[in-house]
Amino acid sequence: MRHFLFGRTGLRVSELFLGGTPFFARGDGEARRDHRRLLDTYAEAGGNTIDTASAYGDSEEVLGELLHGERDRWVLGTKFGLTRDPDDANAGGTHRRNLALSLDRSLRRLRTDRIDVLWVHLWDRNTPIEETMRALDDAVRAGKVVYTGISDSPAWVAARADALAEWRDWTPFAGIQVPYNVAAREVERDQLPMAGHLGLSAAVWRPTARGALAGAGGGTPSERERAAARAVAEAAAETGATPAQVAIAWTRARRRWVHPIVAASAPDVLKENLGAAGLELDTEVVARLDAAAAPEPGYLEAFAAEASPGAFGRVGVEPRTGNRRCGACEPTG
Repeated sequence: MRHFLFGRTGLRVSELFLGGTPFFARGDGEARRDHRRLLDTYAEAGGNTIDTASAYGDSEEVLGELLHGERDRWVLGTKFGLTRDPDDANAGGTHRRNLALSLDRSLRRLRTDRIDVLWVHLWDRNTPIEETMRALDDAVRAGKVVYTGISDSPAWVAARADALAEWRDWTPFAGIQVPYNVAAREVERDQLPMAGHLGLSAAVWRPTARGALAGAGGGTPSERERAAARAVAEAAAETGATPAQVAIAWTRARRRWVHPIVAASAPDVLKENLGAAGLELDTEVVARLDAAAAPEPGYLEAFAAEASPGAFGRVGVEPRTGNRRCGACEPTG
């Protein structure tokens, strides 16, 4: 598995992240052996980056046990912000008090002295982003956190946070987390362009749409998901890969700084998903997958496309491409 730089930092992260949700329940001896097999399967594939959260049940405690004695070889990330106690008004949110209490609990549960990447789990509309950024910077300066990121946030919040960090010499976010797959592409309007402009890595969850794109999803898929699943299945038949591998590889096909979060409760399923690492899809295949469930562009993109020919004069300009503020577009070896 290849490794890439994380945002504008020098941290090396694997192209696929391991999701912590399968470690939700501690369970009995057999469950612990299953957890060990999951971690070993990911390690054997060359992965080094784990993504969990304080709200994922026993996940932090389970991972703390599994990583004992080998902690330093892993890039360990967790999230804070979701409530630790529904009856306590201050047990949730991204304010300074909850960050301090949540971080200390995560450190204890993970049996470590620092979190490599601490993510804001969800935008807290009731806490000023200035307070969150300053509190995160204090945690970095105290040595409890190394890098930071934000999950499930409007693009303008992350962009404002980046500006605040630049102006006030605080630690900036190095990455974002968003849902992204062939059928769910809303983040192409704002979040992904913002990440590309600012040089942030993007960790993306639900890359197979909860299995719908791999032919294993539960419930009733939407029409978009059915159309996307058909295109993914056709591409898989052509390439010799599995639908899950094609769906995961597509998320990285145009943006090397996108890192799918893969998670599975069975080692054989996880091993299949990890087969997406290094899978290069032909441009024609990518184009067909793009067209299968193309997103609505939104008024700004549509209006700009309509107005641009006459708005800025007759002389055209070649646009910039890629993630221009960091080295995350290229593998580190």
